[in-house]
Amino acid sequence: MAVAAIGVLGLLLAAILLMLRAPIPAVLAGVAVAVAALIFGAGSGMPGPGLAASAVFRDLIELVQTPDIAMIPLFVLLGNVAFYSGISTRIYDAAAVWLRPMPGGLAMAAVMGCGGFSAISGSSVACASTMGRICVPEMLRAGYDPKLATASVAVGGTLGSLIPPSVLFILYGIFTDTSIARLFLAGLLPGLLSLAGMLAVIAWWVGQHPQAAPRTADACSSRAEAAIAAWPALLLFAVIVGGIYGGIVSVTQAAAICVALTLVIGFAQRRLTPDVLWRAVRESAVQSLTILLIVAVAKIFVGVIALTGTAAHVVVWAEVAQMPFFLTIAAVVAVYLLLGLFLDPVSILVLTLPFAIPLVEAYGLDPIWFGVIVIKLLEIGLITPPVGLNVFVIGQVTPKVTTDRIFAGVARFLAVDMLVLLILILFPVVSTLLPSSM
Repeated sequence: MAVAAIGVLGLLLAAILLMLRAPIPAVLAGVAVAVAALIFGAGSGMPGPGLAASAVFRDLIELVQTPDIAMIPLFVLLGNVAFYSGISTRIYDAAAVWLRPMPGGLAMAAVMGCGGFSAISGSSVACASTMGRICVPEMLRAGYDPKLATASVAVGGTLGSLIPPSVLFILYGIFTDTSIARLFLAGLLPGLLSLAGMLAVIAWWVGQHPQAAPRTADACSSRAEAAIAAWPALLLFAVIVGGIYGGIVSVTQAAAICVALTLVIGFAQRRLTPDVLWRAVRESAVQSLTILLIVAVAKIFVGVIALTGTAAHVVVWAEVAQMPFFLTIAAVVAVYLLLGLFLDPVSILVLTLPFAIPLVEAYGLDPIWFGVIVIKLLEIGLITPPVGLNVFVIGQVTPKVTTDRIFAGVARFLAVDMLVLLILILFPVVSTLLPSSM
């Protein structure tokens, strides 16, 4: 059997198993070892499994020695400590006080709160889960249409994919050897553009159907007090973005500084106690180990697939076919949108990057710009049926609203998401402006 054909079969097998919801680490590790055993066994007289195991350990050692790997546990810890100290949700609290009297104000506040939460946690699913528990019940009590209440948080949660710090950007950077600092900055303007689009959809929705968001009375809290209370979240965001943009600190250093600041602020404001901190550390350890395990086996899987030369065959085919640039990009978008219907974002990254990056290099495209496009596509996949991770997360925290109603509400936001995607493709400067000016 040709080596390239082994790679294709390995990818198909992995995709099928992942669609069947088999554990990601087990699927990637098992398929990687099987493919490596076949290709090494076919190329030498030595036993294939022995050579495959050697390659596995070599990739693991290289991954552990990568400095960027430290970002994952640091940002996970930052997100958990900021949540337990109440910092993550204060953007929403302030926005709710200011926007409550406006038509659809609570839904807009939920989206802005998701943006603020994303700027600290870096996780779309964590954002949707946390903000769903806070925002959706409040909107339902105010008489909001359940579709608007749940959809606004589901789509707002996707901002964690673009607004730095983003775990998906970290994974993309590790898999492609791309600067994570530049990726973080590249995602900022597209993230804000996506946020503006979501607010526009809410305004249009409420304008067309005023009964979907009844007006509510002003909050008892002072607007000035609510805005001032949000200063810790703004400080952390300024350290991450400002420090990286100004070249003052690296991404890892920014994460460590923000963790220290969060601890100081949390204890100073008496929102953190030793017991609460231990709970945050314990949860961070479990989450970090899960992500690192996936990263480890994914790195191995990507390396093994690269050895099959399948990606090189794809590049040669594209060159022979002489596909125009925009037709190639359209094909890439279609593949990512299709996979987004069935797979989670990490699985899609692992399965596609071995082919996508060689194509990017062959066409001379900017990997930073392409990374933003990929993450935006993964963001869209988080709210598209039948998988739509964010939708199911919202469904779990608000069991009174069925997932089909949440998907119905989310559908109104998808058109704007596609418009933002088109803008990012046609105008790469939106993604490259900040990284190029570092």
